[in-house]
Amino acid sequence: MQTMQTRPKRSEVKAEDTWALETIYPTNDAWEADFQRVSAMQPGLGEYQGHMGDSAQSLLEALKRRDEAGEILGRLFVYAYMRLHQDSTDNTYQAMADRVTTLANDVNTATAYQTPEILAIPQERLDAFLREEPGVRVYRHMLDEITRERPHILSAEMEALLAQAAEVGNAPERVYEMFSTADLKLPSVRDAEGNEVQLTQGNFVSHFLEGRDRDVRRNAFEAMFGAYQSYRNTMAALLGAQVKRNIFFARARKYDSSLHAALDPSNIPVSVYDNLITTVNNNLPVLHRYLRLRKKLLGLDDLHMYDLYVPMVPEVEYKVSYAEAQQQVAEALAPLGEAYVEVAQRGLSSRWVDVYENEGKRSGAYSWGSFGTNPFMLLNYQNTMDSMFTLAHEMGHSMHSYFTWQTQPYPYSSYTLFVAEVASTLNEALLTHSLLQATTDKALRMYIINHALETFRTTLYRQTLFAEFERDRHAQAEAGEALTPEALGGIFKRLNDTYYGPVVNVDELIANEWARIPHFYSSFYVYQYATGISASSALAHQILTEGQPAVDRYLRFLRSGSSDYSINLLRDAGVDLSSPAPIQEALDSFGRYLDDLEALL
Repeated sequence: MQTMQTRPKRSEVKAEDTWALETIYPTNDAWEADFQRVSAMQPGLGEYQGHMGDSAQSLLEALKRRDEAGEILGRLFVYAYMRLHQDSTDNTYQAMADRVTTLANDVNTATAYQTPEILAIPQERLDAFLREEPGVRVYRHMLDEITRERPHILSAEMEALLAQAAEVGNAPERVYEMFSTADLKLPSVRDAEGNEVQLTQGNFVSHFLEGRDRDVRRNAFEAMFGAYQSYRNTMAALLGAQVKRNIFFARARKYDSSLHAALDPSNIPVSVYDNLITTVNNNLPVLHRYLRLRKKLLGLDDLHMYDLYVPMVPEVEYKVSYAEAQQQVAEALAPLGEAYVEVAQRGLSSRWVDVYENEGKRSGAYSWGSFGTNPFMLLNYQNTMDSMFTLAHEMGHSMHSYFTWQTQPYPYSSYTLFVAEVASTLNEALLTHSLLQATTDKALRMYIINHALETFRTTLYRQTLFAEFERDRHAQAEAGEALTPEALGGIFKRLNDTYYGPVVNVDELIANEWARIPHFYSSFYVYQYATGISASSALAHQILTEGQPAVDRYLRFLRSGSSDYSINLLRDAGVDLSSPAPIQEALDSFGRYLDDLEALL
């Protein structure tokens, strides 16, 4: 267990346990050279203003210049921010991140005229350009997207103004990130052995809430959320500013709501969001059945929020080193084929991963990168089953990026947030299946099933609770109500009472948990964890039962990037999220795992 003294400084971490960001830029000077290159490109980005509709060649050249700048800018951006995330106290990378954010906004401002000018081109003329110039055909889907969003595109002057406002609009997220990773000092608590250990974002769940000692769990819970309660006014001001930012941009673009504005760029109907919440709420009795079993197995008279993460099978202590986790994940991914596994193993051996926690490192985990780079993964590995599943999860993201970048041109080299969590949670489903196939040990099988149940609880139920919180807080602000600490805490506590209250003693301090969730600054993101695990549950079942045809459909999905609408890509892969049926099927899977655990008992 890492204490304040033993958590290494960044300079003390072994190179082989860090990501190879030098493959993006070997030195900061090389980064600076590309920074100056993009800066010098800015005047040329505006040369076609007023002329994009003159000819197919003018349209193509304007788009190609924008893409050239964007491709380099992507590398600049991820390098600066990933360097900052590995040690947020490093002033060099704080400055680089600030500079590249400003540069990105300058480039966006310089190209803001393009979408309004494309909309000004008559459709028959645009169709002629597509026939005349093969290079323009690459942009066909992008042009269709722009046409679809016509009601929400403003004049060139207004688009430029909104682009300039973007940096100011990003301030709440930046301030929250710096506060939570660099300035927030969490207290120390005693562990099960009586050692004084500093609480961190990385060890809160894995070392404390998953521990057997209930007093330790309660003390860590109270210390963590007590710390956030101390800053609840600052936290509420930051989250309130984020919500107001969303409302401003939604209204500026003439959307019905912030939720509509967030979903429309991916062509996701608001009904998909509402169906998720409705379907999950209709299945809360299954969650309550699980919680009653948890209470029984833990031998508790009453269940508290700090009792939700400790494994229900006390006789199994499952520890897995990072090296063991790599091997087990690779074995679990075998149903996806040799080519998939070879790339995954090559990535693990080529330092795609920043493995362990260090002072100043961003909490949590993610996969990131840019067109022309390797995908990279940030972990805070803790030698637990959860950490092994996190590795599988982030590897799913990275493989999605890898196959997309290998296949798609730059304009379609990203994938939408709506499909982002499919590949990650599918890998988790395959890992669960592999672990269950590999053992007949009753206690271990119960432990793995417990983990699967917790994955569904935290990814499908919990993220839907978060999604409901996001919807409700934005609706409250859009109705003109203030987002005070009491208001935010009231919404969050009410939802926890609904989801957990029939079985769990919902501790008052949980009303502060919203302040700890960084994803709330990527607004309306979290619902996609829930839709993603629903889609991946169906796809994993198809892969394991159908074999190669399902694998081929899935790999085609991974290679598709954003070359079509997300709903269509998933439908082609074998799942239709325009219907609530996949959500219900995933919830039924949760019920079947619960049946399996009860049968083992």
